Amino acid sequence: MQKDIYEKIISFLLGASWAIVLFGALFTFKIFINFGIVIAIFTTMVYIFISLFLILAIDAFLVNKQRLQEAKKQTELLEEIYTQVTS
Repeated sequence: MQKDIYEKIISFLLGASWAIVLFGALFTFKIFINFGIVIAIFTTMVYIFISLFLILAIDAFLVNKQRLQEAKKQTELLEEIYTQVTS
């Protein structure tokens, strides 16, 4: 299965997003540790929650693209069947 440029970009963004989540969580924790452990953990959890939501949004783009491709294939097949039945 060949991926078009859109799917390659989305896959790259998903991989980069996971790296950003991991390093960003560590960085966020290190920044806020000066204010206390509870605040550091809380802000890190908020950062992770928002980041995972954005990763899900990127993944939704990929899923919708694949769903659209399948719908186009099914439409073509149904049109072919319809022309064969009506003629």
